[in-house]
Amino acid sequence: MAVRSFGRRPKGPEEGDAQAAAAAPIPAPARFQTSDAAIADIAARVHPVVARALDMSEAAKLRPDELAVQLNAFIETEGPPETRELTPFDRRRVVACLINDIKGLGPLEPLFQDPSISDILVNGLRSTYVERRGRLEPVDVKFRDGQHLLRIAHRIAGWVGRRVDEASPMVDLRLPDGSRVNIIIPPLAIDGPTISIRRFLLTGLTLEDLAARKMLSPAMAALLRICVKARLNILISGGTGAGKTTLMNTLTSEVSPDERLVTIEDAAELQVQQPHVVRLETRTMSAEGTGEVSMRALVINALRMRPDRIIVGEVRGAEAMEMLQAMNTGHPGSMSTIHANNPRDALTRLENMLLMGTSEMPLPVIRQQVASGIDLVLQVERLRSGRRCVTSITDVAGMENDIIITEEMWRAAGDDSSIVFESSGRQPSWIGTVDRAGLRAELMQVLQANQAEDGARR
Repeated sequence: MAVRSFGRRPKGPEEGDAQAAAAAPIPAPARFQTSDAAIADIAARVHPVVARALDMSEAAKLRPDELAVQLNAFIETEGPPETRELTPFDRRRVVACLINDIKGLGPLEPLFQDPSISDILVNGLRSTYVERRGRLEPVDVKFRDGQHLLRIAHRIAGWVGRRVDEASPMVDLRLPDGSRVNIIIPPLAIDGPTISIRRFLLTGLTLEDLAARKMLSPAMAALLRICVKARLNILISGGTGAGKTTLMNTLTSEVSPDERLVTIEDAAELQVQQPHVVRLETRTMSAEGTGEVSMRALVINALRMRPDRIIVGEVRGAEAMEMLQAMNTGHPGSMSTIHANNPRDALTRLENMLLMGTSEMPLPVIRQQVASGIDLVLQVERLRSGRRCVTSITDVAGMENDIIITEEMWRAAGDDSSIVFESSGRQPSWIGTVDRAGLRAELMQVLQANQAEDGARR
């Protein structure tokens, strides 16, 4: 079959020598498979030869299978001598590395295709880590030089029409598959371009799935299902990578398909499992200093879109005021996440955000807004073993002497290897809301069943 050319540049003297070398007899293939590091080194040496001989802009337009045919043909006829000592299998591995460089993420592409990896963290040229099952581990990823890594950063940003350069050395973006990417380059990143990729692999999870993974107990899952159906306002608190977004995605699966949801995020990563969803995303300032659309502006606009519930991906600033106003004035069942170490800290952070949004409102009034707007705080943590766990379900019971009163309904006790979920057995302050939704009997059944389970455990 004829090999279709994708453009050859005029040969220079060194390329003529390479072609002459290609006519030499091919040595017998190696007996053993070459290591991944050796394959990466060979591909790094071959890449400049390919780049000089072939039109890379045309090559990038080909499909991967078409490009593989072209590269195989080039390596067999005009490639450098070291590629002829490889077995056909190893030569295909070199071709795969070259394709990743031309069309994909270079040496990061195999990591991106690995379903067990949830985070890819590139800390300059010589340090790359991945997260598997909640644990960080180093990986042997090699870049040719700083320009190689920088080109990969440019390619990632270019996929979604963004740019990262000296004028804009930081960019936060979302890839078409939902992965969230943060890129920061020199001079801000001292050790070279830094790329952080957060992947979202678990889709379509239910509360039963989380209970099976021991992120929470079956009784807690039943309680949260009742809370969502009763349209309680829920705040999910936790640290980075604790599982806040996963838990919120799961909670949305319990929302009635008849309801209209509006999601608001800095970088869209929620995967709401309902048919009637409007997804909004903020926009950063352009290089000319215009075009910025803040989270607060989107929350205000969402109130005019006839939402039944508003889902704020993460509250972190002045938009907290509009979110609480929505929760207090006709949009029950709204949800948001916040970074905090425990439920009390989450409420305190929310107070601070409200103070940033308005300096005229006295603190007691702000606390009243928080107490009346938030019904439930869910604390999520990533344990040392890497396991994600709902460590607390806290009822926001109201106000007493200008202090927000909270009561813990469930908590996780024990160490990583033997987590036990304990219930306080208290009746929640929002029992009236559950009663109006016709779910009181289900709630009492959950609380009584869990008390009996706690008694049997003791």
